[in-house]
Amino acid sequence: MNGPRTSLRLRVVPGARRAGIVGRHGDAWKIRVAAAPEAGKANDAVIDLLARTLDIPSRDLELTAGSASRDKVVALQGLTSEAAESLLDAAAAERRR
Repeated sequence: MNGPRTSLRLRVVPGARRAGIVGRHGDAWKIRVAAAPEAGKANDAVIDLLARTLDIPSRDLELTAGSASRDKVVALQGLTSEAAESLLDAAAAERRR
């Protein structure tokens, strides 16, 4: 893995009707995934959603905390925290339209 490395704090809502980046939730990003919180399905959906949103391979994302919690920390490789924040902000704004 090369390039910058950063971490994102997430507040995850599993079992949502529509998956997407909702916006800020305190110091975390609130995201919704359709997958149920069982057998790691919601965690996999979080990684997939972030990979698509941030346009990086899912192998460059790693769930580092909160595997059984709504509050999670994901480490990512290849983007600065500023670039990741900007992409997540744009995705949240698009979802609000």
